[in-house]
Amino acid sequence: MCGFLAEYDVTSTLTDKKQFVDLLNLSKKRGPDSQGYWSSGNVQFGFNRLAILDLSDLGSQPMSSPNNLFTVVFNGEIYNHIHLRKKLSFSNFRGNSDTETITACLEEWGIEKTISELDGMFALAIYDNQQKSVTLIRDFAGIKPLFYGWNGRMLVASSQYDQVVSHPVFKNTGIDQSVLKLYLQQHFVPAPFGLYNQTHQLHPGEMITFYPNGEKKHFRYWELSDRSEFTISDSKKAEQYILDTLDSCVQDQMLSDVPLGAFLSGGVDSPLVCSLAKDYNQDMTVFSIGSDSKIHDESERAKQFANSLNLKQNIWKLDAKEMTSFWNEATASLHEPLADFSILPTYLVSKLAKQSVSVALSGDGGDELFFGYERFWSVGKNIKYQHYPSLFRKTIYGFDKYVSKNKKVNDVLLSDSQARSHERLHSRFSDKWLNEVIPDLQNISLPGEWNIYNYHNCKNERELLAKMRRAEFYGMMQKTLRKVDLASMENSLEVRVPFLQKKMIEASLQIDPMLSYGNGNKKQVLKNILHTKIPQVKDDNVKRGFSIPLSDWIRQDLKGVFQNTLLEGNLSDFGFDKKAIQKMLETHNSQQQDLKWALFTLYSLVK
Repeated sequence: MCGFLAEYDVTSTLTDKKQFVDLLNLSKKRGPDSQGYWSSGNVQFGFNRLAILDLSDLGSQPMSSPNNLFTVVFNGEIYNHIHLRKKLSFSNFRGNSDTETITACLEEWGIEKTISELDGMFALAIYDNQQKSVTLIRDFAGIKPLFYGWNGRMLVASSQYDQVVSHPVFKNTGIDQSVLKLYLQQHFVPAPFGLYNQTHQLHPGEMITFYPNGEKKHFRYWELSDRSEFTISDSKKAEQYILDTLDSCVQDQMLSDVPLGAFLSGGVDSPLVCSLAKDYNQDMTVFSIGSDSKIHDESERAKQFANSLNLKQNIWKLDAKEMTSFWNEATASLHEPLADFSILPTYLVSKLAKQSVSVALSGDGGDELFFGYERFWSVGKNIKYQHYPSLFRKTIYGFDKYVSKNKKVNDVLLSDSQARSHERLHSRFSDKWLNEVIPDLQNISLPGEWNIYNYHNCKNERELLAKMRRAEFYGMMQKTLRKVDLASMENSLEVRVPFLQKKMIEASLQIDPMLSYGNGNKKQVLKNILHTKIPQVKDDNVKRGFSIPLSDWIRQDLKGVFQNTLLEGNLSDFGFDKKAIQKMLETHNSQQQDLKWALFTLYSLVK
């Protein structure tokens, strides 16, 4: 796990080395163990290394292939790299790193076949020394970030967005108003967009090649299906299949030459990962965060899991005053606009883990693949009446509201589009406040490529769930992965995600969605597996999430921080109305409305 910077200019006009290294140093925390540099003609690569596999200099980057046909910088881990070595005719490896495996694969198979063979998390920049081209590649699930700036002549690619927008070619390109609007509505900037003009990020599962004539070629080598084509509808068979696949993924991801542990919450996914990991490392340590907020604290339940598994557990329990003392430190990890305030507990558990290990397993991805969020049911429960004429739907909604306070349907029924309703569930910045804070955006459309919520209305629940899962995978899951990457890398900690290994993703698609769907039935396949593995801890069926009481903190402990940042920050850069933001703060602090999401969305932009 590392950080890299790549620069490529079709006219061979590169930034001088000192300025290039200064930009590279912005990602120093991603790779504090060593730094490497390589240049040739119209390209230069820089690399900050966090040594995980083959700790010797033989694993250092940038690294060239055996016959110098390719030069590579690579952030991530390839879990099947030992297996790939056995498939190659080449055998004269100098070391044991997965980077060296990639370079040998590139020479023997070429880029496209190599990528099809990789199983892991990765962001790659590859220079073809014969074609004089650069290829950027991002992993299937988007676990590892890959940003770039491109103006038709100069390419700058990096592991952090601030490295691109600090580059002299891209630092004054101006804000893309359509992307700004998308950020304010979705609370992060999804792929392939960048907040500033001429800046972008790769889609998960995308490859882009830049040629010396200024042309570029995009290729999506893998995409999650939005079709319901399951093959397993028997619950016991489904549970065994998922258990076997997840166990295989966890075993793959135990590969490390440095100490490895795991995050442990009181939910379902991380305890399940920990229960499997223990079979391969009896002495593994797990890490948990606790707070004095009864609504948010999961540490006691996490302790039950750790005790049942006989795992060593490090718990860091903090009260509100202690937690907020780390606020500035945690939000400094936001090298791009990202409004997920669980960045704080994620940062803290990463900080705790780094004291003992350099690699941690997490349970991210389980909710998206196995329908763990309430919003799947929130949209889906209306499907029986969704295709009725508008007047009928309004009548049904009104009757149910009167009889049961909308237990059977909700206001999604009033919408003509399931997809738009799904999208709106993610937006916590109301149109009213958005129009007051930045009225100039009212006539701005969202980017044309923003299409993950463009699916048609479905009459079949399985079809709807498959389309919602895909939207979650390329939507909110990407925000979660960015948060985890930013918080962990700020602590020089590699986080691995067994649920998002390629074979696990594809296994989840084989399971009938209805086995984990319905009121009180969310993620039932995983819950049943967990009960089999850890029967001592009963399911409390309460999803707390990894969060904090930010509403109260904005009114109390962080009141001054939010006032100063939002009212004295660079508001004019974004066209924000200072009086409207002052009004938002007053409305929130007087408890007239809970505006924590909107306020933090602005905060993470102007801090």
